Amino acid sequence: MNSTEIRPRGFQVLPPVIKNLLIINGLLWLAQITVGRDLVDLEDLLALHYVASDYYHPWQFVTYMFLHDPGSFFHILFNMFALWMFGSTLENLWGTKRFLTFYLICGIGAAFVHMGALWYDIQKLEPLFSRGYISPEMYYGQLNIPTMGASGAVMGIFAAFAYTFPNSKLLILPIPFPIKAKYAMMGLIAFDLIGGISSRSSGVAHFAHVGGALVGIVLLMIWNRRNRRTFY
Repeated sequence: MNSTEIRPRGFQVLPPVIKNLLIINGLLWLAQITVGRDLVDLEDLLALHYVASDYYHPWQFVTYMFLHDPGSFFHILFNMFALWMFGSTLENLWGTKRFLTFYLICGIGAAFVHMGALWYDIQKLEPLFSRGYISPEMYYGQLNIPTMGASGAVMGIFAAFAYTFPNSKLLILPIPFPIKAKYAMMGLIAFDLIGGISSRSSGVAHFAHVGGALVGIVLLMIWNRRNRRTFY
């Protein structure tokens, strides 16, 4: 037998990429709620802003996914719990390099979809602003709204889990009975589509969620087609 025989990796409850993502997100959130505005405004610097905003920087397409709402502990708690719950299985299955690549691509893809939704909103506001129908405060307030959170990347992870293990049963509150992962994924996408269309001012980046999920599914389909012998 060849000495380079591939053996299955043991399952790690907290694999390295997941562990480091939890640490980075946690440390940045602590920085946001302590010194985030005293030394440097982390949200202005790292959160995602519309391309016409004075606060926009290209690196924000990556850095936004490592910040969370400093006024809501549940924002980071939910995202990090979902990342660990579904991401650990995928990282153990794929390995660290593939998992990290997938996570970042989903987060960046979510940012581009969200930017497209912002562009659509701003295009509707511009003629109203130029005619004096809305105030400068409202227009520039919309232009400079920061977007932050790992939700788009995490939705990509959940989509990958549902694609790979479609019949796994999940208990998602407040639903009182287990639901298969594939149906939960379809339900979440439908929820975000409806939320994004009907309530664009809710403070939730619904289209970033949808974008992360769709990018994740498309990326998995491409990987599957290219390498069916070593992928799933």
